Amino acid sequence: MKLEVITRKENKESVNAIIGQIRDYINFKNLEPQDKLPSERMLSERFDASRSSVREAIQKLEFYGILKSIPQSGTFVADIGKIAINGIIDEILRLGTSDFKSLVETRILIELKTVRLAATRRTEEDLIQIKAALDAFAEKAAVGEDAVQEDLIFHLAIAKASGNNTINNLMLIITPEIITNFEKYHVCDKNENDGMERIQEHTDVYEAIVAQDPQLAKQRMKKHFKSLYEYCYNI
Repeated sequence: MKLEVITRKENKESVNAIIGQIRDYINFKNLEPQDKLPSERMLSERFDASRSSVREAIQKLEFYGILKSIPQSGTFVADIGKIAINGIIDEILRLGTSDFKSLVETRILIELKTVRLAATRRTEEDLIQIKAALDAFAEKAAVGEDAVQEDLIFHLAIAKASGNNTINNLMLIITPEIITNFEKYHVCDKNENDGMERIQEHTDVYEAIVAQDPQLAKQRMKKHFKSLYEYCYNI
């Protein structure tokens, strides 16, 4: 998993503008469910936008069930009516930036379920990726260096091991805002002297996943998040 992809901050205004243009295109062309959209290249030319921004907009609309991409075939309008499409897109465009407490609550709710699934479904390849992320985190945390990104890579590896693409996508969506808020509120500053404790907590979670014990994995993840949850409500 490439760090630059994980830490990339979405240009929200640009992506939302493209989402609005895709909605207008669907309405103007009177597209029906299962109708195909032009390619990313054609949409980027039509909207005078980068292909990466168009791709992000499409992925966001896929996440909310507006579009559906089929490998080697293209991107299609989902099997829902225009009233629903317009209503959902309006809500997407009205979505504000999540506050830090909401991000923390959402992350904890997601990850307590994720780690149980990961303990049940993980593959040997998943364990290799989680362990590599754990080692990268430990290397920095042991000497008191900023390890926010390495910490999140560890948790994203667990999300991937859950085998649930929706959960994985949710984690990827909120990760950039988590990084920004961790830096804004100096979350890691309070942990300067307990790097070894955090390493042990990560190791305990990893070992529960290795043991394929979902209940223990959830218990250890809950313990791991205890200090973050308490800190969040004392900001």
